[in-house]
Amino acid sequence: MGACMALCSLASCASCLCGSAPCLLCGCCPSSNNSTVTRLVFSFFLLLGTLVSIIMILPGMETQLRKIPGFCQGGSTIPGVENQFNCDVIVGYKSVYRMCFAMACFFFLFSAIMIRVRTSKDPRAVFQNGFWFFKFLILVGITVGAFFIPDGTFHNVWFYFGIVGSFMFILIQLILLIDFAHSWNEVWVRNAEEGNSKCWYFGLLFFTILHYALAFAAVVLFYLYYTKPDACAEHKVFISLNLIFCVIISVVSILPKIQDASPQSGLLQSSLITLYTMYVTWSAMTNNPNRECNPSLLSLVSNISSSSQPTPTTTPGTVQWWDAQGIVGLVIFLFCTLYASIRSSSNAQVNRLMQTEEGKGSQVESKMEEDGLRRVVDNEEDGVTYSYSFFHFHLFLASLYIMMTLTNWYKPDTTTQAMASTMPAVWVKICSSWLGLALYLWTLIAPVLLSNRDFS
Repeated sequence: MGACMALCSLASCASCLCGSAPCLLCGCCPSSNNSTVTRLVFSFFLLLGTLVSIIMILPGMETQLRKIPGFCQGGSTIPGVENQFNCDVIVGYKSVYRMCFAMACFFFLFSAIMIRVRTSKDPRAVFQNGFWFFKFLILVGITVGAFFIPDGTFHNVWFYFGIVGSFMFILIQLILLIDFAHSWNEVWVRNAEEGNSKCWYFGLLFFTILHYALAFAAVVLFYLYYTKPDACAEHKVFISLNLIFCVIISVVSILPKIQDASPQSGLLQSSLITLYTMYVTWSAMTNNPNRECNPSLLSLVSNISSSSQPTPTTTPGTVQWWDAQGIVGLVIFLFCTLYASIRSSSNAQVNRLMQTEEGKGSQVESKMEEDGLRRVVDNEEDGVTYSYSFFHFHLFLASLYIMMTLTNWYKPDTTTQAMASTMPAVWVKICSSWLGLALYLWTLIAPVLLSNRDFS
């Protein structure tokens, strides 16, 4: 009986996977608008690929695979069976590059297909919002094909694609954080005006001070551990400039003219952007190939000089993705990806930058069907609430960012099978932080400079 019920449940879920209409709100589909569910499922595809990449790069994975009889070349054998697989390709940084290459191709394909889709009545919207099982098969097919790409110059070329794409994704992350901070501030101020004002204003003050305190502590630690009195001039410049820029945007955000033109701006947003800027600065400095200016986290904690005791990251061919900045980067990536899937913003400037038009879709309530199941509501018959093409392009860039994060932004050397830190990765991150700060500054001063335009 239980087996029959399970089969019935799977059969009902099949409409979610293969249907071209909005899927049934059965056990595998949440009660929500079509636009939200679609973004969540595509984001799940990205997160699934990220999880597979993490598993592939785990230490000892190749050793465990070689223990499987008849699987890896050079591993355990079965009499009469030839080991077929090169396990150097399906684990380590090579597997991450290929997995992320497959995800990037998948999302770029959909980005190209979905250009200029205006409503859900467009035939292409049917493929956007349904046929999940077949889309998953397409992703699996591209992934399998990616592992048959010859080594050659693939890793070096794809490294530079990753650098450029990650630079753009860092800017998108900053835009999403700006939007999140604006929404956070707007909701809490509205709650303060409607209810217990002291409690909500205290919360705003607390988190603002917390963000600035963490950022200030980070600056102090940067000067202590990532600079030397007679060396590391680049790090001193990076830290000092970003500190000055963060002070500038904080002061600008509370100027009377800025407050009159944009009442929603304030120190909460500036404090969050300041903290994120310090993270990007730290992430950049950890990619400096000069080990004197880039001590390992292990040596900082145990007071051991990185020159006297090399860390695992200095071992040729080893990629240690679980260092502190990599973990923080993954957490921020996860937050921004999920937020981009469910966001509903009233900030016009951010909506223009992110190619979203929240609130434009049809306001329709989900209805109970005769069979007792709910259907996801198609709220885009009058107009899409987000750009399908840009959303997929955003996930395309996210795939490249994940590739660089899991490999610590190291450049592969195909001649020695090693991974090495490079200064281009440092400059990409630093320049993205500067451009991001300039972008945030523009969101503050644009309503003042362009007073004849509506920025509400």
